[in-house]
Amino acid sequence: MSGALISSVAPNSPAGLRGVLVGERLLSVNGRTPSDIIEYQQLIDGDHVELLLQRDGQPLARKVVIDKLAGERLGISVDSAIFDRIRTCDNHCTFCFIYQLPKGLRRSLYVKDDDFRLSFLYGNYTTLTRFTEFDLERIIEEKLSPLYVSIHSTNPELRASMLRNPRGATSLRWLRELLAAGIEVHGQVVVCPGVNDGDELVRTLDDILTEYPQLETVSLVPLGISDFSNEETMRSHTVAEAEAVVALAQQFQSVARELLGRPLVFASDEYHLLAERPAPLAEEFDSLDQAENGVGLVAAFVQSFADSSAMDKLGTGFFQSVDGAPAWGYRAQRTSSRDESDLAGPLTVLTGEYAQPILRELLDAHGFNDVDVVGVRNTYFGGNIKVAGLLTGSDVQRIVGELGSDRTYLLPDLCLSEDVFLDGLTLAEIDAHVIAVPTTGVALRERLTHAVRIGASS
Repeated sequence: MSGALISSVAPNSPAGLRGVLVGERLLSVNGRTPSDIIEYQQLIDGDHVELLLQRDGQPLARKVVIDKLAGERLGISVDSAIFDRIRTCDNHCTFCFIYQLPKGLRRSLYVKDDDFRLSFLYGNYTTLTRFTEFDLERIIEEKLSPLYVSIHSTNPELRASMLRNPRGATSLRWLRELLAAGIEVHGQVVVCPGVNDGDELVRTLDDILTEYPQLETVSLVPLGISDFSNEETMRSHTVAEAEAVVALAQQFQSVARELLGRPLVFASDEYHLLAERPAPLAEEFDSLDQAENGVGLVAAFVQSFADSSAMDKLGTGFFQSVDGAPAWGYRAQRTSSRDESDLAGPLTVLTGEYAQPILRELLDAHGFNDVDVVGVRNTYFGGNIKVAGLLTGSDVQRIVGELGSDRTYLLPDLCLSEDVFLDGLTLAEIDAHVIAVPTTGVALRERLTHAVRIGASS
């Protein structure tokens, strides 16, 4: 291990006042070498902290002693949440979207993780196929909860086949142990038509109710298929198949309410849209714990658009509350701030094809009838990819070329990472005035209201 690289030091913080520098590597804390940001947080929580630091190219390390209040933040941020090595996924799932990415994208997009630490910190899903007894002991001892587990099927042979990993047949035993220890777990089933739907999905949901009833929630989500997929057995859902999944989810919700007192099973918003049904409303959910997985995301957005005091900040994982944890991966900063006063010409909201009719109805209901809403067809990935988060710069450039550059475009920042689209184009390279807006109802409402005020005063 080379140690975590210190990426920032807060001024006037305990670390800053003791001369800790950006660019130094953290070799040990109180004589121990932490393997991740979770262990680091535990080590620095007391009132006396000893850091062993070293700069690249320097032969000697130096010790820094910091006295502070117990529980006080140290003031250091590091470049990665995992200090040793991310536990990568050794499954080869037939539906994995990473295998459907074209060549030439950023290297980080091709990294498959199956690390329980990233599940706890960021809400990533793990299949548990690389899980160990040591991992179980650590999770129980440190109460690392909640976790997020990909179930897909409780049929051992089918699960091993879908994951293309023989350990897929047995790794759900760890799920049983986690639940028995009182660890909160959210599950997901990526439903593949003709593979784990129909009778197999009924079996999975039956098993979940009988063998894993302590699960907090279980989401049913459709697979995404791009034009780059080479899997002959993978295909998009028909409307009838989507309707069947929604109906099955509702059926098992009723059973779960009767047996457990809570709904447990949810079909994602995307399934409702595929079935040509309206997405569920906020009152249909006991919680929005799986909103980032597409369960109740529409409800949360609509609710917060209408009422700014409603819950608007969605997010799974604990990275925000762990001292120094970086906004890793898809948690990275979406975009830099833009000039909000420069709103020239007509206003157009760009989004994915799924969200277009929802946004149109929402804006009309709140008096923003003069704002255009355009669902951008995803020609880059093709297939059944219609979500806003996978919009690419080339498709945004194509649509603004068709509509013209004499208007202002509002774009959900969900499709960006540090101003860069998935295909490598940057926001600045789009030949039009495009403003990235946080992908929340409150943020869009505020930006639209601001635009109306600017227009009224000009």
